[in-house]
Amino acid sequence: MVQSISKVRILFILVLFSWGLSADIYSQETRAEVRFSDYPFLPFYEWKKLKHPEIFQGNRREDKYFEGWYFKMVSGVNSGILSVIPGISISEDGEEQHAFIQLIDGNTTETWYFRFPIEDFYFSTADFAVRIGPNYFSADRLFLDLDQDGMQVKGEVLMGDKVAWPSAGVLNPGIMGWYRYVPFMQCYHGVVSMDHSLSGKINLGGKNYIFDKGRGYIEKDWGSSMPSSWIWIQTNHFETPGISFMLSVADVPWLGKSFTGFLGFFLKDGEVYNFASYTGAKLLFDSTSESKINLRILDSQHEYIVEAYRDGSGVLLAPSLGSMDRRISESIQAKLVLTIKDLKGKELYKGSSAVTGLELVGDLRALKDNLK
Repeated sequence: MVQSISKVRILFILVLFSWGLSADIYSQETRAEVRFSDYPFLPFYEWKKLKHPEIFQGNRREDKYFEGWYFKMVSGVNSGILSVIPGISISEDGEEQHAFIQLIDGNTTETWYFRFPIEDFYFSTADFAVRIGPNYFSADRLFLDLDQDGMQVKGEVLMGDKVAWPSAGVLNPGIMGWYRYVPFMQCYHGVVSMDHSLSGKINLGGKNYIFDKGRGYIEKDWGSSMPSSWIWIQTNHFETPGISFMLSVADVPWLGKSFTGFLGFFLKDGEVYNFASYTGAKLLFDSTSESKINLRILDSQHEYIVEAYRDGSGVLLAPSLGSMDRRISESIQAKLVLTIKDLKGKELYKGSSAVTGLELVGDLRALKDNLK
């Protein structure tokens, strides 16, 4: 009996030791920076990706793939508005691969595209952090040191007081909910930070963008292509700080057919209100044009009335079958009026923003017609 108990104890100690050893190895592994083009074998990373859509998802992809993060930054001390988009692009046949950093000035609508060899793209296996050459991007910090074709961009911006998406674990890891696990999706979406403070500055072509006392937002997309048609509206610059809104409506091709899907959120007083196709919410189009959109969202508790329009926009490159050869228009100084009512018609909130990201791409009428 004593020998049996001793064997059980020894076995228990060995299990604990092996678990601790593997956990320590895993911890050391995930702290390492990995070069994408080496295609390293990362067994633990595959599981980590499922729970953390904000981190790099494409570590084993060799063709027809893109992934990019969107950093929107608005100054609190002057009128500077700048969005920065780092990412990678891999063509359909895998022959053309590169990393990129794309920028858009919200005031002038000027855009810039900086291209890098794919060998310059590194990612962290511990958390969201990517490096493209000397340029670094994470949920806490953005560092730029660009010098191509006569354009120099240098600077650093720090992010604080981040309001991350409230992940519910593997079963509901991000804003896509269980849609995250639907196979063969063309494009996946993630929200890294719904609202955060900014400090620091960036010098772009001799012009200083001072982001002290500013507000920022971070999201991402990954997959093979952006949708054929979509609407994207985002702002966290209402009259009252701490309020954030995002809505994405898109044509979703799947198994030879397509439907219009949507997802979004409203953040106020630290509470996140999530509405999406998968939550049972309904989307109603009131009117659309090339520069203006009026729509409503109905869920079990609220009606969201959205009115957005833009005056000017810049041209950004977007992926099609992995290649960044599609041109789309984006404004990050569009106007938004958001009204929220309860189901009895009582107004619960009304706010406006003149610093709104707005994309109206493709056949918007088809989006309306394909609503389920």
